[in-house]
Amino acid sequence: MRDLFDNVTVARAIAPVSVSDNTAQVGQVIDRQGYSSLTFGICAGSLADADATFTVLVEHGDTANLSDAAAAPDSDLLGTEALASFTFADDNATRKIGYQGAKRYVRLTITPANNASAALFGAVAILGHAQLAPTSNP
Repeated sequence: MRDLFDNVTVARAIAPVSVSDNTAQVGQVIDRQGYSSLTFGICAGSLADADATFTVLVEHGDTANLSDAAAAPDSDLLGTEALASFTFADDNATRKIGYQGAKRYVRLTITPANNASAALFGAVAILGHAQLAPTSNP
């Protein structure tokens, strides 16, 4: 039987938010302990500003509060931050970026630029390949 449900955990990375300036939306620290894979799913809603861009950054580290955060190198990513980023023309679009590095803690940040109107977006972390399955719900 092909079962994804019992083998993944979904966590909030960036709560759905409306951003009307250029403030970086720094995500929750995701603890990968007990999971071998991590993919961030990004959802954009209405992006009102006609020249806004939204840049994605994946950081990783060894401390629970990510006080040692460093940008994850491209070799630790599945896909690219450029492909996961989006612009004003990507209303209601989705993106994904995966992490395959060795660090335990990871977070996603989305930084708007040229944004002066309401931009709606959010992100989830999908932790997969659980060492102990089935995983709980929620």
